[in-house]
Amino acid sequence: MLGDRTFGDASSSGGASSGDTAGGDRPGRRALVLVENLSVPFDRRVWQECTTLRDAGWEVHVICPRGTKRDTEPEAEIDGVRIHRYPLRAATGGPAGYLREYGSALWHTFRLARKVGPVDVVHACNPPDLLFLPALWLKRHGARFVFDQHDLVPELYLSRFDRGEDLLYRAVCALERLTYRAADVVLATNESYRDVAVRRGGRRPEDVFVVRSAPDTDRFRPVPPEPEMKRGKPHLLCYLGVMGPQDGVDYALRALAKLRDDLGRTDWHAVFVGGGDTFEAMVELSRRLGLTEHVQFTGRIPDADLARYLCTADVCLSPDPRNPLNDLSTMNKVLEYMVMGRPIVSFDLREARVSAGDAAVYAPANDEAQFAGLITKLLDDPEQRARMGEIGQERINGQLSWRNSQASLLAAYAAACRDDAPAAPVGPDRAPRRQRR
Repeated sequence: MLGDRTFGDASSSGGASSGDTAGGDRPGRRALVLVENLSVPFDRRVWQECTTLRDAGWEVHVICPRGTKRDTEPEAEIDGVRIHRYPLRAATGGPAGYLREYGSALWHTFRLARKVGPVDVVHACNPPDLLFLPALWLKRHGARFVFDQHDLVPELYLSRFDRGEDLLYRAVCALERLTYRAADVVLATNESYRDVAVRRGGRRPEDVFVVRSAPDTDRFRPVPPEPEMKRGKPHLLCYLGVMGPQDGVDYALRALAKLRDDLGRTDWHAVFVGGGDTFEAMVELSRRLGLTEHVQFTGRIPDADLARYLCTADVCLSPDPRNPLNDLSTMNKVLEYMVMGRPIVSFDLREARVSAGDAAVYAPANDEAQFAGLITKLLDDPEQRARMGEIGQERINGQLSWRNSQASLLAAYAAACRDDAPAAPVGPDRAPRRQRR
């Protein structure tokens, strides 16, 4: 299944033009991508970046955790990208669990980075904002540091834990500052994130490049609808994505209960595709709301099955509530709905409007009754649904396409590597340093 992470505006901001090369025409260029949040190639954004760099002539290595059901091999070479994976147990039990997870991830990252050897660029993808530590070590050996900011961790902390600006919040702010300071260039996933990097991170605007994710339209294609997926109902509603505390699945379920109880609509079946920390809690909430006969939870499924559900859906749901993180972020699911030509119901968030535009209708933030009302309006208007679907596909194939982000990514690498020679070979008595011009 395609993951659901935070992504945003399609601009290619930064100091180098899209026509600059990323050093791929020089032999021996090596990039090391560090990921802790997901395995690769399951992390689709990271995988698209890796294959873009590979096509530009880079030798690409990735260090990431192993998956549980996929990406389980400790080492793999896939389509020319070399992947080094380590075992990692996800955090449980509050802050102490995260300390254990991140400590283990850092140890394995240092271990595997030594195995990979010298690189020209270390490309660290947050969260967490701790990967600047191995990046600094690699910088001392001549690498340039590209910080790929997938999430605003301070906002993520406020949105997920509801603890306010306590000591841990101040700690994650400090780690973010250190990461910004260590980076040579920053990749921001939207213009809102870019503004944070400049305003809060003190980065020069020309050192921050917007590289948004977009579904791979060559791989993720519409398929014919399958009416049997509607379970005998006239309409199918679909949610795709991670199920975490900040992702709003509980809002969607309460809105569906209002759709049934307050608006008298029972002519629908809903499918929730994905997994996450709150999956079991959401299944239990569905049971408490009496939605068991109306709502199906699939867990994570293969992309082919996901495409079947999305292309059968009449309306897709993006129930992310307004909070400090979501208002500045656009979820991957929004873009995936648009690829499939599906109309979207969303809460009114800044970056949701940037990505979806008129491919979505917007309920006032966190208003479940209005969210249910918009579902009803779309179910009753097939012509509007069709228009919205066409708008979404036009946006994905135009201004939001991955082609634009590819150019920005390569421009960021060109800026990071300007005036640098390839990494020098490492002999038994030599530190892995590069020559400077």
